[in-house]
Amino acid sequence: MNKILNKCPVCGADLAVTRLYCVSCNTSIEGHFVPEHTPFGHLTPDQMQFLLTFVRCEGKLNRMEEEMKLSYPTLRNRLNEIVRALGYEPGKEDLTQTLSVEDRRQILEDLDQGKITWEEAQARLRGEKYTEPAEPEAEGGGK
Repeated sequence: MNKILNKCPVCGADLAVTRLYCVSCNTSIEGHFVPEHTPFGHLTPDQMQFLLTFVRCEGKLNRMEEEMKLSYPTLRNRLNEIVRALGYEPGKEDLTQTLSVEDRRQILEDLDQGKITWEEAQARLRGEKYTEPAEPEAEGGGK
């Protein structure tokens, strides 16, 4: 059996399901049916199979290496492709969660004591590197 298409292969518009058929009793039902939308609906069959294996192996890529006979980098790349297909960017994490309570407290103390600027404190709390804004160049030309 083929996978249900959700986009028109000619123009790319959404397709509507208008007929259902029972292979057991030969019954047909016509109408306008809304297919169930899932975030996995547009993954390829290979990507879905990879996800099923990933779940079966409890997310352990070393177990998948043995089962799928693929290298860790290949598995990692395939997982990243699926992450992107689902609309996310691999490796993007909320860096503020990696700061310890002590690190956050130190940043706020440095701000309070005037050792760092408000902008630098914000950047450091977000886990970003802070770079001083460039000072405007003096207008050239001597008299």
